[in-house]
This record gives sequence, structure tokens and C-alpha cells, in this order.
Amino acid sequence: MALGGGYFKTSYAADLALVDTRLRRVACAAGVVALLVLPRFASALVLDLAAQTALAAVGALALNLLTGLAGQISLGHAGFIAAGAFTVAGMVEHGISTPLLVLPAAALTGAALGVAVGIPSLRLKGLYLALGTLAMHHVVLYGAGEMQNRWGSNTGFTIPPPSLAGFVLKGTVAWYYALVAVAAVTLLLAVNLQRSRAGRAWMAIRDRDVAAASVGIHVAREKLLAFVWSSVVTAVAGALFAYHRGFVAVDAFSFFLAVEYIAMIIIGGLGTALGAVLGAAFVTLLPYAIDAVVGGLRLPGDPGYYLFPAKFGAFGLLMAAFLLFEPQGLVGIWHRVRNWFVLWPFRRRPLRAAG
Repeated sequence: MALGGGYFKTSYAADLALVDTRLRRVACAAGVVALLVLPRFASALVLDLAAQTALAAVGALALNLLTGLAGQISLGHAGFIAAGAFTVAGMVEHGISTPLLVLPAAALTGAALGVAVGIPSLRLKGLYLALGTLAMHHVVLYGAGEMQNRWGSNTGFTIPPPSLAGFVLKGTVAWYYALVAVAAVTLLLAVNLQRSRAGRAWMAIRDRDVAAASVGIHVAREKLLAFVWSSVVTAVAGALFAYHRGFVAVDAFSFFLAVEYIAMIIIGGLGTALGAVLGAAFVTLLPYAIDAVVGGLRLPGDPGYYLFPAKFGAFGLLMAAFLLFEPQGLVGIWHRVRNWFVLWPFRRRPLRAAG
């Protein structure tokens, strides 16, 4: 291939390849190497933030499957996470702590909730669907609260580190590698689902469900499948959250957590896997940036008094700003930056109106 000739695909296999260009293969390899060697150069705080970002990316990718691809609005994402976390707590309380049993149980719990919420959602759209998922969130939290009051001594559950074949997963570096690996697998799953028959059906339903039904898509089945897929991945993320934190309490799964995940997929770029990852990183690191800014200002009184309003207000302002001025989110910004470098030194000029 001559220099500057571009990339040409001569087969369906090449057209369907996940990493289809040399530049992307090099970029992916460089990213993998950077993630592998990061613990040798980064501090414990940086590794912990990276692990939190990876865990948030798992939940954001799951919500993106449901809302970004299938167009099903959900305000109950925190409820699915709580279901997975309290599944771990309940099994640990009864003496079962091995991940080989706990994680599949959390996935089954998520699947059951996905079916329970997905079937009524077949007759709901828009605001009514959002309120239905919000009702599920409160039902799950009520059940979790009753479970905590009965077995958790009103404070919560202590979760021991996961162990398998004598290996105990603990420490910042071990958790960093584990959560980054899970996030990478989830990203591959989300990208391949988007390219699959189910993913294309979800996008057709999102754009126009009547038109999707007219071309032979089973709308009810595909909507239910989207809820199940999203809830399974989210419940597994909740189980990993419980293991990573080592403690589970109802207070950790408030409605503000659902707002955070909605902010992730909107700020990152709705409907794209890369946007979910970028949004997860942005929203996870934003509170620490606000802490640094507020801590550096000379404000009267205790600086902590201003932190929560600043964080809560920042999410709302950022979501409104992105919806108004950058609907494609951080992915849209990245695409424009990338295209600028690709087209440099040429400039793209708008076509002038004829006449």
C-alpha cells in the first residue's frame, strides 16, 4: 500500500474486524502496555483512582447498552448495583464467599430484576418508564434496608477479600489489575454487542420502534433482552463494588449514584462505548478536582461545607452544558480533535450556498 493511500478493505472479514487499521492496532497495543506498566510508576492514590474509574466504567457501559443503544431510560441503575452488592453480603453472611459462586449468583439476581422490570416496561415509554425504574430502585433499597437491619447490625456488612485457590485479592495493585481486566472484558462485550444483530435491533428500536417492528424485529423481546443484559452486567459491577470496598451499606446506593451514572453516559457521549469509558473517568475524577479547587480557595468557614453543593451542582451544570452545546459528549470533542490532526494542514471549509 502506497504512503497516504488510506486503508482499503477487500473482504467482509476485514470490514467486520474489531481493530481494523494499523494505527488502531498500534494504539491499542500502546494502551495495553501503558496499563500494564502503570503500577511501576504511579502512586497508590493514582492506582486507586484508576481502579475506581475501571469499576465505574463497567456500570456505565451497562447503562449505555440500555439507554444509549436501546433507548430505554432508566433511573434505577443504583438499584441494580445495590442488588449485586447485597447478594454478596447475603451470601457472605451465610458462609459463602468464593467468587466462583458469588459472582454468578449476583448475575442471576440482576437477570431476575431485569426480567421483573423489563416486562412492565414493554408498555411504558419516556417519563413513565423512568418512573417505573425509579420505583424499582426504591423497592430494592427497601429490601436491602430490611436485610441490613436484620443481619447487618443496622450499620452494614463487612465483606472479606475474595479468595480463590489460596490466592487472596487484596492490595491496591492487585485490585487495579483485576478491575482494569474486568473493565476491558466488559468493553469488548459492549462493542461486540453493538455490532451484533441484537445491538443493531436495539438501535433500530431506539430510533423508531414502529419502523423496527415493520422490518421484522421482535420489539418486546429485544427490549426485554436489553434490560436483562444491562442488569446482569450492572449486578456484577455491584458485586465487585462490594468486594473492592469491603463494606456494604444502604447509604452507598442513593439516587445520587444513579445521577452520576446518567451523567457518565451523557457527558461521555450517549450511545458509544468509548463515551461511557470517558464519561466514567470524567465523573469519577471530577469530585477530586473539586476538592482540590475548593481546598485551595480561601472561603469563610469550613471548606467541607461547600463541597457537596459544588459536586452536586457541577453534575447538573455539566449535563445541561453538554446537552445544549455538545450533544455528542466527550466523544464528539475527541472526534473533532482527531479529524483536525488527520486533515492538517488542510482546513475544512463549509460549502457556500449556491447563487
